[in-house]
Amino acid sequence: MSTAQAGFSTRQIHAGSIVDAESRARVTPIYQTSGYVFDSFDEGAERFAGTSPLRAYSRTDNPTNVVAAKRIADLEGGVDGVLVGSGQAAIAMTVFSLASAGDHLLTTQLLYEGTREMLRGSLLRQGVTSTALDEHATEADWLAAVQPNTKAIYTESIPNPVGGVTDLDLLARVAKQAGVPLVVDNTVATPYLCRPFEFGADIIIHSTSKWLAGHGSVIGGAIIDGGSFDWAANAERFPQFTAPGPHGRPSAVAKCGRAAYAGLLRSSTIIEYGPTMPPTSSFLLLHGIETLSLRMQRHISNAHAVADALSRHPAVAQVHHADLAGSPYRALADRFTPLGAGSIVTIELHGGRAAARTFLDSLDLVTQMTHIGDVRTLAIHMASTIHGKLTDQEREAVGISDSLVRISVGLEDVSDIIADLTQALAKTEGLA
Repeated sequence: MSTAQAGFSTRQIHAGSIVDAESRARVTPIYQTSGYVFDSFDEGAERFAGTSPLRAYSRTDNPTNVVAAKRIADLEGGVDGVLVGSGQAAIAMTVFSLASAGDHLLTTQLLYEGTREMLRGSLLRQGVTSTALDEHATEADWLAAVQPNTKAIYTESIPNPVGGVTDLDLLARVAKQAGVPLVVDNTVATPYLCRPFEFGADIIIHSTSKWLAGHGSVIGGAIIDGGSFDWAANAERFPQFTAPGPHGRPSAVAKCGRAAYAGLLRSSTIIEYGPTMPPTSSFLLLHGIETLSLRMQRHISNAHAVADALSRHPAVAQVHHADLAGSPYRALADRFTPLGAGSIVTIELHGGRAAARTFLDSLDLVTQMTHIGDVRTLAIHMASTIHGKLTDQEREAVGISDSLVRISVGLEDVSDIIADLTQALAKTEGLA
């Protein structure tokens, strides 16, 4: 069926789906194959030249992966998508397709620490520099930070783990004036809560391991092309999109039109680096996406109840969630995530690290581990784990205190979640 005019919940089940030609299987099969048969000498050449609609090798495309990528692209409102082996791979492939040694990125300061590690680690060693601006930067500040070699503005719609909401309208205006794409990590929001293309983003990435899959059993990433950036008008900054390929092959723009970014990503960056997602993981991802809207509704309602309960608990010094009435991000949340600002609730405890240790070690139902977006409620001490490599000053700059605990609120009965958090908080009394 055509899903062009269908609602979100219908599209999360049907968009991009295929019916296997031989078996007529209704569920998208796992195409566990490394390659595909060429029916002739000429067909093999055509597949490698990209002039055939059929695929050449599973390093770039696999039918199971294609369905999942198209489904996510549909939900986001994009024109095409590519799956890769992890969320980190999605970030790396996005950057590598846009920037080379000597180039520069502009980013928001509040980002997942794994992304920040890549920016100051591997990417910097490969000659790609970056400048981070804080949440108070104005449009003029952003424009002043643009350099001739800037190749993208990178942000997260809901920063992990501090629970703010990014002003996507502002960054889209800056990106358009600068002639660079706006890249948005939409992992925490998911396309159910926020669709950044509607606010001017050009490329969206996901760690599909999180809410999109939802069950904590797969690792994966997605890169979605919004089809909105004019690569031809910015050919001097991005010649790789308009230059003809070897032996006179058409450029990505000439061949793929609005989907030129995904086309170049698939035919060049992905095939060269090879961060392929296994089709078994895509199969599990598809099953997760089918219930995304239902799960997100429960995630949000549970997160609101948890945030409210913890904000009234005497052992908790502060609760961070953009939907709370006193949050400085509430207006942005109403604008960009009106259905809810995600299901991460971050708390700071009276009693510092000692209280955080006692709290986490006293949890029973809630699992202490590094992950988010699971059906299970998870908790972790950020300063000693994900942000453990930073100095005290560096942690303070990104809002990570010694007492900060990130809670990814799951789908259990919310009364049980709150009861477990409450009994663990009671153990911290006297540590303040």
